[in-house]
Amino acid sequence: MSSETAVPTSVGHATVNRPNMVSVGTIVWLSSELMFFAGLFAMYFTIRAVAPGLWAEGTPLLDVQFASVNTGILVSSSVTCQLGVFAAERFQPYRTGGRLNVLRWGMVEWYVVTFVMGAMFIAGQVWEYATLVSEGVTISSTAFGSIFYLATGFHGLHVIGGLLAFCVVIGRAFASYRFGHHEATSAIVTSYYWHFVDVVWVGLFAVIYLIQ
Repeated sequence: MSSETAVPTSVGHATVNRPNMVSVGTIVWLSSELMFFAGLFAMYFTIRAVAPGLWAEGTPLLDVQFASVNTGILVSSSVTCQLGVFAAERFQPYRTGGRLNVLRWGMVEWYVVTFVMGAMFIAGQVWEYATLVSEGVTISSTAFGSIFYLATGFHGLHVIGGLLAFCVVIGRAFASYRFGHHEATSAIVTSYYWHFVDVVWVGLFAVIYLIQ
């Protein structure tokens, strides 16, 4: 009597979910950017510890109330950016309802609002720079002025980079025949960068404007 080995008619295979390489690369790059800003923070605290008198003279010239409003604009832009991400994840590039019906807005509408708010933040920062320069606080006047403009200026350049990224993402949405996974991924990784820029500014705002 021969024995036969039963062969299963179907074999189950484990599904391997590979991480998105674009997202992983963006996170690794942002980690290096975090180290850059950590160096700026370290420089700020070191120079302040060495020359506290310069901070006693310089910090009263900062307009904390105006900077708080400007910070609120930038932080709020993270909310609109994330709403755009939710729309991108639904593969909804444009609004499906009326222009004022924000519940039906797509990625483009939310990202345009985010761009405008980011541009308002940059405009506010330029206005603040002009005011401080008129009061004699320049990048070469004192160590306080140098570290203030270096820290906030480099952050401002990162914000401008984010604004350019929004333009690219919005342009791709209009140029693409079909809004698919590639376009959604671009929108999502851009949001990673924007949230990072916002978090860094919250830290800079707390250190420069609030800890006086």
